[in-house]
Amino acid sequence: MAKTIAQLKQGESGIIKAFIGEELPVKLMEMGCLPGSAVELVQIAPLNDPLYITVDGTHMAIRRVTAAEIELEQNPQA
Repeated sequence: MAKTIAQLKQGESGIIKAFIGEELPVKLMEMGCLPGSAVELVQIAPLNDPLYITVDGTHMAIRRVTAAEIELEQNPQA
């Protein structure tokens, strides 16, 4: 089973493979959250939500429920 962004530990990374849910917020796609993009989990907020990530150099915060819908493949550089 593939990992999702929500399953990463702080400092881990991967490559976006696919989206599990029917809809991913358009704003995330506009910011570069697309298949093939490198993603790293930078920080987890104190109450475990939101998650602070970097996608191809762009920093963003996303909700854990959204992160659970973004499937990753293992980053070959990790």
